Amino acid sequence: MGSSFGNIFKIHTYGESHGVALGVVIDGCPAGLAIDESFIQSELDRRKPGQSKITTQRKEADEFEIVSGVFEGKSTGTPISIIIRNGDQRSKDYSHIADKFRPSHADYTFQAKYGIRDYRGGGRSSARETVARVAAGAIAKLLLKHYGISCEAYVSQVGSLKLEKPYTELDLSEAENNIVRCPDSSMAEQMIALIDETRKNRDTIGGIITAVIKGTPAGLGEPVFDKLHAELGKAMLSINAVKGFEYGSGFEGVKFNGSDHNDAFYKEEEQIKTKTNLSGGIQGGISNGEDIYFNVAFKPVATIMQDQESINEAGEKVTVSGKGRHDPCVVPRAVPIVEAMSALVIADYLLISRSNRL
Repeated sequence: MGSSFGNIFKIHTYGESHGVALGVVIDGCPAGLAIDESFIQSELDRRKPGQSKITTQRKEADEFEIVSGVFEGKSTGTPISIIIRNGDQRSKDYSHIADKFRPSHADYTFQAKYGIRDYRGGGRSSARETVARVAAGAIAKLLLKHYGISCEAYVSQVGSLKLEKPYTELDLSEAENNIVRCPDSSMAEQMIALIDETRKNRDTIGGIITAVIKGTPAGLGEPVFDKLHAELGKAMLSINAVKGFEYGSGFEGVKFNGSDHNDAFYKEEEQIKTKTNLSGGIQGGISNGEDIYFNVAFKPVATIMQDQESINEAGEKVTVSGKGRHDPCVVPRAVPIVEAMSALVIADYLLISRSNRL
């Protein structure tokens, strides 16, 4: 149930932060898709820990192995299984909270739901689970590339530092040229300095990731409960530490009059377009062919290197001390996760659309 996502292009992830391995089974990938393993590894490298001074220093190569579903470099149409083994677990870092509930973590809620929990790094609730999503998302990206569709994301805000330029005025490829993954070099330097200062203060800070999906054809999505933006929202809100999702004009849209907010249609050669795109590429829950863009808000990482008051399983007051290796700000490493979940949604709805009409 809670470990599966998608309808036709469907994934099921498994594994824990400090277990033997994590992995994903991808069902519904069409046969004959060229599987570029170097691309999959490059996507995992963008997410992996220990990549810079502003990320967790846990060292994981995040090398993957395709166990099934690929033959001679192409998908066979059967389930694709990918495994990523853990290598740098330090479970002893968590022995001190074996019976304690860390503030703003899933410790208490897991205990309430299951009556048992894996306290080592949060177990299944750890953001390390997302390594499996990125592996699956890489294959979804390869499928979308075949149809001329791209999913790109970048850091647009850290704390109060906000990149005011819209994505249309940015070269999104520049995001990979700095460790915070912001496509504006000047703002990137300020963001890096803020995250580093926060880390030195033994604290954490949140941020926003902006995503842009280009090349999506008109007609993806459902008109009622499975609206395209609803599925994208579900996908983003399923990522650890995400607190908010908005697409198109989002919350700023409430400041407009309808006469200013409406996107007028026009025809260019044989293609129908809109003069503006405050709808964010989606109208009535269905894509209209324009760029789909949205923001994803991430809270500060809950694990801080400071003492905090809490209680244990017996209800007794305790002090929780921050230990282990954690990100002072999650957004730089979350960029490929947002892209992966975007690609999984669009790949799924693309395949669904092929069954909607003659």
